[in-house]
Amino acid sequence: MTTLPQHPARRPVRIGDADRERATERIRTALAEGRLTLEEADERQTAAYAARFESELVELTADLPAPPPPPAPPLSKQARTRLGIHGIVVAALATMLIIGWATSAAPFFWPAWPMFWLALSLFLHARIARRREGRLTPA
Repeated sequence: MTTLPQHPARRPVRIGDADRERATERIRTALAEGRLTLEEADERQTAAYAARFESELVELTADLPAPPPPPAPPLSKQARTRLGIHGIVVAALATMLIIGWATSAAPFFWPAWPMFWLALSLFLHARIARRREGRLTPA
C-alpha cells in the first residue's frame, strides 16, 4: 500500500470515466488535426483509459493545445425581446430623421450625428445585456 503525502492539497486526485473520455477526445482531435501520429494517439488513448489519477491525464495532454472554450449560451428571451424593441425604436427614429432630412433643404446630411448616437445606444444595450447574463467579461 502506498503512503499519501501529509499535505491534503498535494494528494493525487482520482479520475472518473468522464475525465478519461474528455482526455481521449482531446487526443482524437489532435490526431484529426495532424498533431499526433496514429501510433502516438493509440498509445495515449490506451494510457488514458488505464489512468487512475488526474496527473496521469495531464501528462498525456500537456503538449496539446487547450480545447476551445464552449460557445456562449444565447441571450434569454426577455433580453432578446428588449433588445429587439430597442432595435425597432432605433430603426424608426433613423427613418424619421432621414425623411426629415430628405424633405428639408439642408445641404449636408445632418441626421448622421443623431443616428450615430442611436446606433451607439443599441450597441451598448447589447453589450450590457451580454455582460448581465455572464456571456461577456468586462473590458
